[in-house]
Amino acid sequence: MSGLCAQRNWVCEAVRRLNADFNRSSDTHLIRVDLPGFSGQQLYLKDESIHPSGSLKHRLARSLYLYGICNGAIGPDTVVVESSSGSTAVSEAYFAKLLGLRFIAVVPEGTAQKKIDQINFYGAETRAVPASQIYAEAERIAHETGGHYMDQFTYAERATDWRGNNNIAESLFAQLELEEHAIPDWVVMSAGTGGTSATIGRFIRYRGDLSGKTQLCVADPENSVFYDYYNSGDRDVRLQTRSRIEGIGRPRVEASFQPRVIDRMVQVPDAASLATIHWLETVLGRKCGGSTGTNVWAALHLMAEMRAAGRDGSVATLICDGGERYLDTYYNPDWLAAQDLHLAPHLEAIDALTRQG
Repeated sequence: MSGLCAQRNWVCEAVRRLNADFNRSSDTHLIRVDLPGFSGQQLYLKDESIHPSGSLKHRLARSLYLYGICNGAIGPDTVVVESSSGSTAVSEAYFAKLLGLRFIAVVPEGTAQKKIDQINFYGAETRAVPASQIYAEAERIAHETGGHYMDQFTYAERATDWRGNNNIAESLFAQLELEEHAIPDWVVMSAGTGGTSATIGRFIRYRGDLSGKTQLCVADPENSVFYDYYNSGDRDVRLQTRSRIEGIGRPRVEASFQPRVIDRMVQVPDAASLATIHWLETVLGRKCGGSTGTNVWAALHLMAEMRAAGRDGSVATLICDGGERYLDTYYNPDWLAAQDLHLAPHLEAIDALTRQG
């Protein structure tokens, strides 16, 4: 009985620490972006980069730990293992340190060094393997250590309470309540696990005041199967190449991706995603990560469609993480040239799109 008491005491303390971390955190900002070419269409960016671990994945990591702890999979001596392109691993490393747990991140080779450094900063370990091997290697390490494979790609959509509990959707729509176009026409989200788009899509359907107007658009980068799966229904589609837009795009269809809650998908060229973050820096005065560029590129084109149809309204999307993690890649001319990514045509297209009267 004493062992059971000790285990339950640890669980209570772990949950308290996770909830205390949440209680110390203010909500993320919703930024209104005024663009000259869109007098009747408003763009909103929810800034998830201001979380303590620096990205949208902070919310997911907390939920995954609570899910694992309350399901009995994580205890005081559990080694936690995750497969991740970086941001989820950074956030999970943050919480592992908070709980005093050993954490091992299995990352794809070529993951931005600044992400690796931040994972290590929280006292966690990394293992870099070819992108196609991250799942199997994470499972192997968890088995070898007797640990718990967090498996964000399976559990992201079920670990988060999509009906509320201050999830990303509830927070976004609450912050829009006093705006001129309080119920947005579109919410745009890119997909990594698919968990965030699942939460937003379900919440829209759950809320009667939203479901009649708001639609969810998921933007997918190159080298990702989600767009093809959405259109074909073929869950077995696979790619051998990894996405250059870290954090989004997958070589296989992940269990958390829920296509039936998505109203539309668009595919965004990588060069367009990265041109958008360079343009966005001139608008916001700060750098953002590549997935934010994917989101905003799609949002701008939806706004242009609304403008062409003579329809006023709003579009909301996310700043997923900051650009400081990508100074050696997305903001490095040599890296862009080596990847044969030409931003100039897309920058010109964005300028024409946003300045059109």
